[in-house]
Amino acid sequence: MRVSRAALASALVLGTIVSGLGAGTASAQAEAAAVRPAAWGPCAADVLASIPAAERTRVSCAVQEVPVDHSRPRGDTTGIIMMKRPATDPAKKIGSLFINPGGPGGAGLIYGAFGASFFTPEVLEKFDLIGFDPRGVGRSAPLRCFRTQEEADAVNDGWYALPITKEEIASSIRQSKVYTDYCKINAGPLLNHMSTEAVARDLDVLREAVGDRQLTYVGFSYGTLLGATYANIFPQKSRALVLDGNVDPQLRLTNGAEYDRQRAKGFEIALDAFLKRCDVEGAAKCAFAGDARKKFDALRETLRKGPTTLPDGTQVTLTDVVGRTSSNLYNPATFKALAAWLQSIHAAQHPAAATAAEQPLAVQSVVDVPVQNNNGGLADVRVLPETPYTSDDSYYAVNCIDKPFAKTTRNWASTASRWEKESPTFGRYQAASDALTCPTWPTRNPDRWIGPWNRKTKNPVVVVGNYYDPATQYEFARRMARELGNARLISVDAFGHCILGDSAGADAAVTRYLVDLTAPVNGSVYHPNVQPF
Repeated sequence: MRVSRAALASALVLGTIVSGLGAGTASAQAEAAAVRPAAWGPCAADVLASIPAAERTRVSCAVQEVPVDHSRPRGDTTGIIMMKRPATDPAKKIGSLFINPGGPGGAGLIYGAFGASFFTPEVLEKFDLIGFDPRGVGRSAPLRCFRTQEEADAVNDGWYALPITKEEIASSIRQSKVYTDYCKINAGPLLNHMSTEAVARDLDVLREAVGDRQLTYVGFSYGTLLGATYANIFPQKSRALVLDGNVDPQLRLTNGAEYDRQRAKGFEIALDAFLKRCDVEGAAKCAFAGDARKKFDALRETLRKGPTTLPDGTQVTLTDVVGRTSSNLYNPATFKALAAWLQSIHAAQHPAAATAAEQPLAVQSVVDVPVQNNNGGLADVRVLPETPYTSDDSYYAVNCIDKPFAKTTRNWASTASRWEKESPTFGRYQAASDALTCPTWPTRNPDRWIGPWNRKTKNPVVVVGNYYDPATQYEFARRMARELGNARLISVDAFGHCILGDSAGADAAVTRYLVDLTAPVNGSVYHPNVQPF
């Protein structure tokens, strides 16, 4: 998910959608005909409270039933919640534009209400914007591995984001297994049906429910995999697909470990570019300037030996620095604050060399930065006994179905060490996520699309990539464009994860494509509206 837009998703208070039994047919044609039109009505009060006041009277919501298992359309169903922001000029309306913010596990319900952040007025004028929470996410029957927050806290205790010592590694392996055991017990019927393929088939039902003959879609980050999957399952139903911040679908769906190893390299590329740009801008604009690469490496290695105490008494650990740096690389607007914070740590580690000019006047402490727990939600500081668990565990539910890993963590320590040598800052950090959890994920014979990826759509899919995207390195965008059967690649010489809404040139090209189906020239390069320093 785009971190620069994370506040949109975190504004939602998670709830549940009631699932029931629905009818369907084995025939794809009959099944499509049986899709009920979306029944739009008022959105819940707490959902409306999370969007701009000007949008609250404009939007409407609906819940669409889809099969839990699309191979058994007569079986159980689950509800997918949607929000519609209608086209501002109904007379010029082209159709609906579906949006997925990424994740996996990104709650996208309210994204339509924030369309002005991503799209030009012309797009808003001619499309109903549709945000939705994918199956198992947010308000769409959230997949939950725990019954109470206390259960989740007990599992998170001893599960390290950056396990280094033998004790930390052993504890993390043990707790990740406990986590997947909880999921096996509590996750319910969606457990085996959280793949991107299942979500793509849901998306086709949603398309039919809003009355569109073909899909118009914009996907960010993981949403690019969803778009690519849809394009290959339903090439004839794909009108215009824009993929911003791309994964490498073929690698991700065939070798999860190698994909994650290369993700770590992407973060390293972005970090190196940030440090080089910092030195170019100088200390007046970037507080960490002055051989920033050497300073950062020394800072990291010092933290490996133990925490550093800042003048205000805050202790900063290696996990803090790696976690905040990875997060801030998503959003160039945070680069100045990140540089000032790193400089404060450097100064604390070298007090004799520090001068008054080197000391930032105001630095955000790491304690002000939200810390993510294993399921992607914000960790609670304090909870009362028997607190209801309101997060969801869709992140691992999707990744551990889609991405194949060896079914053992026996070699995890050696894998983490090898990745760390290649990617000194982010290699171990990346290994401590899916590669630690997915080997014991309790799915059996899950539905998952593994290709082909080269089926031709009538109109080219537009692939957008930033040169210094940390989470989905630029090479992934190049591969996505090559793997798809009909694609155009446009690039932006920019930092950060995803770019739509932040590059006038790219936005104009995407607008012409969405509205007129005029695809941009392959290989076009654009620039961001604002530089990070």
